[in-house]
Amino acid sequence: MARHIPIGVRCEAAETVELKHTLAAHDPRLPPVYSTPDMIRLMEIAAFQALQPFCDEGEITVGISINIEHRAASGFGVRVQAEAELESFDGRFYIVRVRAHDGSQEIGRGTVGRAVVHVPSFVKRMREKAKGS
Repeated sequence: MARHIPIGVRCEAAETVELKHTLAAHDPRLPPVYSTPDMIRLMEIAAFQALQPFCDEGEITVGISINIEHRAASGFGVRVQAEAELESFDGRFYIVRVRAHDGSQEIGRGTVGRAVVHVPSFVKRMREKAKGS
């Protein structure tokens, strides 16, 4: 399992809103604003990057829960930044506090849960599971 990850470890991730990140990319009748799934993806990237330096070889963290509020819209061309900070660890699961802003306002906040998995073992289990289906 991963080495000790200190509470408070942080990371940021950012992207500029492109058409592919907007509601309009899924349905042209919808407005060209940053979609909730894309904001959550950016938050998950920041959380992953915060924890990954502490994982042992062959390990990664994967998302297991999401509790997010999307509080404001951001338009095409705006730079969105997500921040992640490790809030707690219960022996198996990490809770990461996340926030997203677009330079002028907070657009989202909440928590994401993550767990450490050993990739080779995980892939093996998934292959066995697929064979059993």
